[in-house]
Amino acid sequence: MQPHELSIEKINALNSLPTPSFVIDEGRLVANLKTLNEIEQLSGCKVLLAQKCFSTYQLYPLIAQYISGTVASGIYEARLAHEEMGKENHVYAPAYNDNDIIELDKICCHIVFNSWNQYQRHSHNCSNASIGIRINPELSTQSHAIYDPCSYGSRLGIRISQMPDQLPDRIEGFHFHTLCEQNADDLEKTFLEFERKFKKYFKQLKWLNLGGGHYITHKDYNRKKLIDLLNYIKDEYHLQTYLEPGEAVVLNCGYLVSTVLDKVDNGIEILILDASAACHCPDAIEMPFAPPVYGTDDVNGTIHYRLSSMTCLAGDKFGDYNFLKEQNINDKIIFQDMALYTMVKTNTFNGMPLPEIYILKSDNTTQLIKKFGYEDFKGRL
Repeated sequence: MQPHELSIEKINALNSLPTPSFVIDEGRLVANLKTLNEIEQLSGCKVLLAQKCFSTYQLYPLIAQYISGTVASGIYEARLAHEEMGKENHVYAPAYNDNDIIELDKICCHIVFNSWNQYQRHSHNCSNASIGIRINPELSTQSHAIYDPCSYGSRLGIRISQMPDQLPDRIEGFHFHTLCEQNADDLEKTFLEFERKFKKYFKQLKWLNLGGGHYITHKDYNRKKLIDLLNYIKDEYHLQTYLEPGEAVVLNCGYLVSTVLDKVDNGIEILILDASAACHCPDAIEMPFAPPVYGTDDVNGTIHYRLSSMTCLAGDKFGDYNFLKEQNINDKIIFQDMALYTMVKTNTFNGMPLPEIYILKSDNTTQLIKKFGYEDFKGRL
């Protein structure tokens, strides 16, 4: 992914920060939220923030102005949304324990079960929340096996062969989640397969959650196709629809600012940074992918560097980049698109400091919202 342009004022603001630091661009976040709010207005669908992607709750009051609520992956995220967002609070997990389900029923409006075993074990303790089950449409539309809930042997969702002739009376909704950074055509393919297999159950339902992975705020996303599909579901089946994007909420809204600590040469020039892929952006290693970096250009950049870290992990690297100008010790490196799946996944391997978290305001001033220190490292051990 090529980096996006930054104004001189933004660059100066980012370069002025201590490192490593995460920075959330408030103006870009609002632009995404306005797009998601438009989807709600034109389709009647309700958009929920997937907290597994982004849980920086200091921004929940802002997010709440534009979308309908949150979805949690367990008890802690559900508590966070209940305390800090206060809107619709949905939860899905592959399994729940007996104590958590009692609290979840008090603070969540929707609870989704992953299996019939889970439904039978816990549904009698759900008197407040609307109950749904997760469906596995058994249609893979992506190439990343680690993120494919429809792959062979997946533990996620109930297949058509496992469905009863008649749904239990308590079931009010279906949920499926099959996408990862994908366009509306893949959602349409998935829904048509889901509709073909599960249509006979729709008359009992009140709602349908189409999951996340929708790249709604990406410049190439076909929002008209999404809106048409959502309106078809509403008009044909009279179901309340939900989307639960994470990346689309904060796409291109964050930065990770780091400092070059050293340069070494081992066949390729390597910049050793005070930021770490393994600690601060694990998806760069797990997926893998190379996050965009300001000042690089795949085509026109002629100065080649590998961006690595001060940890002892040999494979702790962000990737290889073509820079437009030479980088030196004490220079700042600005990683882009760093709001998603970063702060929620940070760790302190090697005793690495957790980055401070800032908001970049519309006037290009910065506001510190979270600072970490040694006690945060020690307290997790």
